[in-house]
Amino acid sequence: MRADVVIAGAGPAGLMLACELATAGVATVLLEKQAERPGFCRGFNLNARSLDVFDRRGMADRFISEGHKVPVTGFGGLPTPLDIGSLGWDHPYTLGIPQTRVEEILEQRAIELGVEIRRGEELRTFGQDEDGVTVNGAIRAQYLVGCDGSRSAVRKLAGIPFPGTENSRYTLLGDVEADIAYGVHEGGVFVIPRPGYVRIVVADPVFDRTEPVTLSTLSSTVDEALKRHVELSNPRWLTRFGDAARQAERYRSGRVLLAGDAAHIHPPAGAQGVNLAIADAMNLGWKLAAAAQGWASPELLDTYHSERHAAGARVLLHTQAQALLGGDRVGPLRELFVELNELDGVGKYLAELVTGVETCYPMGEYTTHPWLGRMAPDVAVAVDGRPTSVARLLRAGRGVLLDFGALDHPPLDRVDVIRAEPVDEVPASALLIRPDGHVAWLATPDGREEPGLLTDALARWFGLVTV
Repeated sequence: MRADVVIAGAGPAGLMLACELATAGVATVLLEKQAERPGFCRGFNLNARSLDVFDRRGMADRFISEGHKVPVTGFGGLPTPLDIGSLGWDHPYTLGIPQTRVEEILEQRAIELGVEIRRGEELRTFGQDEDGVTVNGAIRAQYLVGCDGSRSAVRKLAGIPFPGTENSRYTLLGDVEADIAYGVHEGGVFVIPRPGYVRIVVADPVFDRTEPVTLSTLSSTVDEALKRHVELSNPRWLTRFGDAARQAERYRSGRVLLAGDAAHIHPPAGAQGVNLAIADAMNLGWKLAAAAQGWASPELLDTYHSERHAAGARVLLHTQAQALLGGDRVGPLRELFVELNELDGVGKYLAELVTGVETCYPMGEYTTHPWLGRMAPDVAVAVDGRPTSVARLLRAGRGVLLDFGALDHPPLDRVDVIRAEPVDEVPASALLIRPDGHVAWLATPDGREEPGLLTDALARWFGLVTV
């Protein structure tokens, strides 16, 4: 059979990427080796940036309606949470929602868009040439994307190095029933409430990953850390995880690309995995669609690596820092961070860091505008007298040239030219917004163009030559 793109792995990265490709009209086949989803849940939150991403595809309400809004986030187990409820973001909160449910909603959307999902079918082999990729000797496609987790078969078969740091310590995790209060307890025991049970996280004193985790192991470790007995029962999931941090040397090898955990692993501080995977997919989707449809510039697909590798490195940096702050030998460092967190602007900086809101892609040299390269805020506008917003204008997955009266630009292929009136004052007279929501070009109110001419930006990002 033939397809435009084959994706290996139906986790958050693979499902979100499939939705993006299908939105752009790209025929996509998604292979998932597991016939059924696992009976356990790895994560429980979506951050503000993931909700921004979903909102720009009209999906945010599907998640928000089922989640619990928390107007704070954390950094490295510091006792003072980071207040994000007052920062003026589009979604100023963390959304508590199980990863399993996130995947179910994304899969439902992918099916609505016509994606073919093959559960129980594992990627075993592939070969690539100048014209495409052959997967499992039976599927011919233009591109293959590995979204198949930290032990990615796609990454290994492509020969892409995965350098980084080995595990230096392990942590036990147990979803159990227990009569213990929520919070961080003496001895470094973290207790997170879930419906009908709690998630307990505690340092593993046994440096042997091959030793199975049992309820007895978890119970004795918790008792030792707390110096008292806590009755644990009815385990739903018991596991251990390490603090290894690795990143693929390159996210692209010819017609093969990586996203999500296949491209990077890191300590689980702040539950970054799902959110980083969604951001990878949002960045890659429209670029891969452009390549598959034949209109991308030769360099466009390479910007996926340059932009997302740098963003992934930032996550590795701060999750490793958070893991160190949670250690048992850095008390003075933790106290210093507590003091720093009380200073004006520090909490905002850390909150933007751990939620991905700070992400800014380089658009050119000598640029100064705070919106350039960042996700365009969801400002309210009026089009033909009707109220709408930037997020709504991006739901078709196309580029948008938003003109506040400065351009009077003729229609364009692949970019929606929209004349609008801002409801509130905005620091620009026109914006070129990529399909992933990031500002690629703008004109300031005094007529200056950043990072250069609009014609150059249209050619770079959309393959459009205009006069």
